[in-house]
Amino acid sequence: MEDNIFDKVHDVDLKKTMEDCYIDYAMSVIAARALPDVRDGLKPVQRRVLYSMIELNNGPDKPHRKCARIVGDTMGKYHPHGDSSIYGALVNMAQDWSTRYPLVDGHGNFGSVDGDGAAAMRYTEARLSKISMEMLADINKNTVDFVPNFDETEKEPSVLPSRFPNLLVNGTTGIAVGMATNIPPHNLREVIKAVVKLIDNRIEEDRDTTIEEILKIVKGPDFPTGAEILGTRGIEEAYRTGRGKIRVRAVTNIETMSNGKSRIVVTELPYMVNKARLIEKIAELVKEKRIDGITYIGDESSREGMRINIELRKDANANVILNQLYKHTQLQDTYGVIMLALVGKEPKVLNLLDMLKYYLLHQEDVVTRRTKYDLNKAEERAHILKGLLIALDNIDEVIQIIRGSQSTPEAKQKLMERFGLDDVQAQAIVDMRLRTLTGLEREKLEAEYKALMEQIDYLKGILADEKKLLGVIKEEITVIADKYGDDRRTSIGFDEFDLSMEDLIPEEDVVITMTNLGYIKRMTTDNFKSQNRGGKGIKGMQTINEDYIEDLMMTTTHHYIMFFTNTGKVYRLKGYEIPEASRTSRGTAIINLLSLQPGEKITAVIPIKEYEEGKYLFMATKNGLVKKTAIQEYANVKKSGLVAINLRENDELIEVKYTDNEQDAFLITKYGMCIRFKETDVRATGRASMGVIGMSLADQDEIVAMQVRNQGEYLLVVSEKGLGKRTGMDEFTVQNRGGKGVKCYKITDKTGNVVGAKAVNEDNEVMLITTEGIIIRIPCNGISIMGRITSGVKLMNVDSENVSVASIAKVREQMNKEESAEEEEI
Repeated sequence: MEDNIFDKVHDVDLKKTMEDCYIDYAMSVIAARALPDVRDGLKPVQRRVLYSMIELNNGPDKPHRKCARIVGDTMGKYHPHGDSSIYGALVNMAQDWSTRYPLVDGHGNFGSVDGDGAAAMRYTEARLSKISMEMLADINKNTVDFVPNFDETEKEPSVLPSRFPNLLVNGTTGIAVGMATNIPPHNLREVIKAVVKLIDNRIEEDRDTTIEEILKIVKGPDFPTGAEILGTRGIEEAYRTGRGKIRVRAVTNIETMSNGKSRIVVTELPYMVNKARLIEKIAELVKEKRIDGITYIGDESSREGMRINIELRKDANANVILNQLYKHTQLQDTYGVIMLALVGKEPKVLNLLDMLKYYLLHQEDVVTRRTKYDLNKAEERAHILKGLLIALDNIDEVIQIIRGSQSTPEAKQKLMERFGLDDVQAQAIVDMRLRTLTGLEREKLEAEYKALMEQIDYLKGILADEKKLLGVIKEEITVIADKYGDDRRTSIGFDEFDLSMEDLIPEEDVVITMTNLGYIKRMTTDNFKSQNRGGKGIKGMQTINEDYIEDLMMTTTHHYIMFFTNTGKVYRLKGYEIPEASRTSRGTAIINLLSLQPGEKITAVIPIKEYEEGKYLFMATKNGLVKKTAIQEYANVKKSGLVAINLRENDELIEVKYTDNEQDAFLITKYGMCIRFKETDVRATGRASMGVIGMSLADQDEIVAMQVRNQGEYLLVVSEKGLGKRTGMDEFTVQNRGGKGVKCYKITDKTGNVVGAKAVNEDNEVMLITTEGIIIRIPCNGISIMGRITSGVKLMNVDSENVSVASIAKVREQMNKEESAEEEEI
């Protein structure tokens, strides 16, 4: 007995045994657990859960079922592993912040974006979502292979038919052994549009699609939680190679509160970021004094949406704190893309085009198999109908044969011999009911037979012509895009380090407006139509109390926009970096775009194409100082701004012009005085200098505008009450810098003080903007030409005593993209 026991003990090499066993384990994890199939984008556990639910008849039109029942069925029939892993997969497919297009419709507590877990499966209920029915469509029509389950008592699908590209649409994440996958979710419409592009190129041009064509259609990942992707470099790298890093940033807004403090409001977080943990991390950074200036952090999220409120100290710079939060917390996160999937049980890193091609191959296979199945069923039915129609044509003889037979088999045999039928047709005739003999039933059979023959021809046509087959796929997925598609949630923003972004932005004319309280937006030039003098105007922007539009200019998306502030600093943005908005929307607070200090306000905005030698910036302050500096000294503006002019106490920078040192400068005051002097009277000084006296001012008077001679033939002066006039430039004689000037406008109770002046030509148009945000656009040739000491005519009806004209802006309908900014100065 003992000998037998020792005979069964074998000496083995431990190293080799462990290697073999670990390889088997690794292959099992890779092929049957952690990685998705390239065809349907599902891991085995997800596929088994969905198939169990369809087997349970748990569709979107049926009541929800207990999750415990679904998990039990899945585990007992198809997935012999722990119930927690099955329930975890079910929960993940039901969470709308984890899955872009949820495949399961959950009922009950399925967790939260704060990281709370779902309730136990005995409490929760679920059913298939509407879009998941497209994953399982036609599964009973032999569209996919079925394989035995673990104990060979059931059959399960090796892949789902997947009528939409689920791998890209919902993405996936998984850690196998020695490899991992991290495929981001995408927008359904974009991905289906890309598949349609593949199909169209094959049908219409008989060619393969290039990755460049696909990159124009699929803009980038579309996360369920929204947020913003910075730049396109990471996206393009991931789509071309299958690997890449995408920087994702939360959607934030800096708001000014009623007490003068600022707050940062977070409304969208990067994908897979735990909100509760993020708030804890911010609180920790404040406690450790790594971030200074935050006074309150509150989670104000509700059913309406996410909202994290971060209140700041009055003296804190909101942009600086926001940048610190981006650096130290998951408000800015990196999503590492690894597009790894199983291709025929083999893991492969695929680019975007490969994934779409494999999906299309799968659909060709599914539709071919479905068509063959439908064709087979149609031919079987047509065959039976053919027999029934033969019997109806010879009904008396058929009845006689059946009545004269001793048994059913004998009757069948006689029918087969007499009419040349086969067993199936003869059986159908024997089973035929008497009602089939009515005329109406016969017509029904004939109509059915005719329809079946047409269907058979159509199905055979699909199988014979690959282009027809592709057309069917295109038609079906287009319907899905229309039915379930939605708009992008994740925007693609600009990354200062991503040089490829600008190349993607078309250079086009735009109108940029900014309000007194600092809301800025970019609009297309066709937002405004010309009106006659004296009109009421159109609503230009929704403003908040005591706000009005202050700056309005026409430029291009590729011009630099230089922002000069009352404190004498300059900031810079490209035209396309200013968010686009509709004519009536308020726009974005400029503090979200520029690192302005508390109390700092934009007073002059100019567009610059490039920093040319021999060009200057000519500046004027409220107290009458002027300064001229070479434009090249402003070529390197930091994010934190640059000193443009040194100012005395109680002085402010009010206007800046882009000049060539050959012009005459005009300074206009609010009490209607004007001085004209040569630009060469002002010597060029360095960037941080203070400047020299340009005009001597009367008590309480201040400069409201500065213009240069080459901007127009007339000086248009406008007052608070909407009166204005044009005066010829030559009526103003050249004086020496520093004088008191001459009268340029007659001020009365009806006119109010001067609010602005522009140098204009006959063909120019101007926009007048009131303190209520009303804009009127007037052709200059409709404004009277008058002498210097006059009040002018009514340009705009200002109804209320509390409303006045706030500012004026010059408009040009056409602007050559190559023209320098000085020629279209506003």
